[in-house]
Amino acid sequence: MIKKNLRKIMIAAAVLAAVLSFALLYSYAFQDTNIKSYSLIFIPKVWDEDNDFWSTLIEGANMAAEEYNATLEILAPDSETDYEQQRQYLEEAIAKKPDAVLISPSSYTENIETLEKVKEAGIRLVFIDSVVSEEVQELTVATDNVNMGEQLGEYACQFLDENSQIAIVAHVEGSSTALEREEGIRTGLGEYESQIVETVFSGSEYSVAYQQTCELIEKYPDLTMIISTNEYSAVGAARAIRDLGLQDQIIFVGIDSSLEMIQLMEEGIFQGFIIQKSFNMGYLGVEKTIELLNGGLKEGTNLDSGSKLITREELYTEENQKLLFPF
Repeated sequence: MIKKNLRKIMIAAAVLAAVLSFALLYSYAFQDTNIKSYSLIFIPKVWDEDNDFWSTLIEGANMAAEEYNATLEILAPDSETDYEQQRQYLEEAIAKKPDAVLISPSSYTENIETLEKVKEAGIRLVFIDSVVSEEVQELTVATDNVNMGEQLGEYACQFLDENSQIAIVAHVEGSSTALEREEGIRTGLGEYESQIVETVFSGSEYSVAYQQTCELIEKYPDLTMIISTNEYSAVGAARAIRDLGLQDQIIFVGIDSSLEMIQLMEEGIFQGFIIQKSFNMGYLGVEKTIELLNGGLKEGTNLDSGSKLITREELYTEENQKLLFPF
């Protein structure tokens, strides 16, 4: 009798467990079908597969969109300087009425009126990587560019003296990132800031940065240091220094990284560069946009996605290798 009762209890327990398991699975399935699938449009400055910064940033954005069940459309100009194409994409985005527009503004002063139209259309507006002169965005995810430039300037000081001449090969004139990085570099250089002989802007073109570097070296035969402010300007300038055989004469430091920049550092062209955490920037940009749309993030949030100084002596540390090769 006891065995029969025990058997009944075990069967009842098994049935109850099965029912509970089914109810739990049904609950999760029901929740999944009710998760809001947001539509996002991202307008970067450029989508260049040869540029590690942008390709990695977009990879991070795509991964976050997939994980958060969001649709992400990329509308990218062919050049970092093409703010007019960005304006056209903004108008196109307004017509499509996504839940949010994420943009990396090419210009610090242009397209503000069109950006305002995005908000007037009831679309959330997020800045990734760069900003404009007006506070029109609800969320910013970017590197602290002033701080990054200051770190680079401070690092550069150890190679300078009162006779040193310094040139800056920057990227897009008038962009917030170029303005902020140069400001930081000048602050970090301290007493050596007055020894900057010239700043040129490559328009984020490898070939232009190459030519400008050759011209600077010819114009200033005693040039001691070149500082670059993004991957395009850094690679172009580094190629020129290498081709002219001046790696033992000119100290070269810069911002961003790529496989070619790593190889150029191994060859002795770069003394050091500061890398942005571009994958983090793209991933956080989408993740925090979803959080904003869900009401879990207050408007006006500004997130620093991080940066790290990489020197020739520390190139092969485990921590730095993970940052240089995020995949």
